[in-house]
Amino acid sequence: MSTWMVVEDEPDIYEVLLAMFEMWGIEGVAFVDGEEAVSWIDDVDEGRFKGELPELALLDIRLPGTINGDEVAVRLRKSPILGQVAIVFATAYRLSPEEYDAIMKKTDADRLMYKPLPRFNELQKILEEVLTARRAKISAQKRNTK
Repeated sequence: MSTWMVVEDEPDIYEVLLAMFEMWGIEGVAFVDGEEAVSWIDDVDEGRFKGELPELALLDIRLPGTINGDEVAVRLRKSPILGQVAIVFATAYRLSPEEYDAIMKKTDADRLMYKPLPRFNELQKILEEVLTARRAKISAQKRNTK
């Protein structure tokens, strides 16, 4: 079974996402703020987490507390264990082209979606496409380093 990670401070949104994941046969792990997510990433990197690791992270950009979604993404990319996870941002705030370019470059994220998120089947299709593209990118990197 595949596992996907959600970092979202709106309970209604993360509960719906986790229910959707379950219907798609995907295990979901959710965090309500950036501090909680980064602490969990630290646990993974230090060997304190023994469960299934996510291959996709759906991150809200604006989160309560001091760590936003882009910082969670940067921490994911620095992780020796989770560094290749597919990253999809979700936000209700419209970014300027400059802000979009900056956040995507800073985080090496795979996609940004604006809220409200697409409907059930469309969202599944988008996330699976992102995951397929990320897997292809990882395979290409491995081939190029041999």
